[in-house]
Amino acid sequence: MEYTVRKLATLAGVSPRTLRFYDQSGLLAPARINSSGYRIYGQAEVRRLQQILFYRELGMGLEEIKRTLDSDDFQQLAALQEHLKALLARQAQTARLIETVRKTIEHEKGGITMTDAERFEGFKEKLVRENEEKYGAEIREKYGEETVDASNARMMKLSREEYEEMQNLGTELIRKLEAAVKAGDDPAGEAGREIAGMHRKWLGYTWSKYSPQAHLGLGDLYVADERFTAYYDREIPGCAQFLRDAIHFWAK
Repeated sequence: MEYTVRKLATLAGVSPRTLRFYDQSGLLAPARINSSGYRIYGQAEVRRLQQILFYRELGMGLEEIKRTLDSDDFQQLAALQEHLKALLARQAQTARLIETVRKTIEHEKGGITMTDAERFEGFKEKLVRENEEKYGAEIREKYGEETVDASNARMMKLSREEYEEMQNLGTELIRKLEAAVKAGDDPAGEAGREIAGMHRKWLGYTWSKYSPQAHLGLGDLYVADERFTAYYDREIPGCAQFLRDAIHFWAK
């Protein structure tokens, strides 16, 4: 079966403009252009669009999706199995959050007693899951399965106070980074020293053991992997590079 832009857009729940953009960016070209000048999509394009939407749902950027789908070793069935695994993990996470809300309601009604740790378990699990989905493969390859599993376990054991401290410190770190880049500060200067120290302290919430070598490697990853760079540069370009340079200067 074949589809025009409008029919495929309706089928997939996206806008015709989105499909045209995917075509212009080389992400999803039509199978052919008919005699009237309309884009025509076949079954191969339908399957590719499904993959694109799966990856978008999992938070992957368009450039990364294109590289993944166009790679020589891409396999449709294996990709679908990975999507299923990720979505089941997300489903489990949602179920945990629902259960947390239910427990909180019962606690407020006086029906049960809920500990402070139980209030935040669902949120910590969500953070662990999102980190695994976005960066798990690269981090595990760089630091090993045991190290990453230990880090995730430390995250889940954080108390309410520790979890809030970690979140607040991460927010303050971004604020300091953006201010330093806007001011044109030197990563080897006082601002860089403070930021590198804050980053080390932030890592301490989930790292069981600190090493300058591991810290340096993580700094390099912030500029080598566009997903990390996009996270730090989401408001002010250059923040990831500043952080990497500050780590390289002060972690030694």
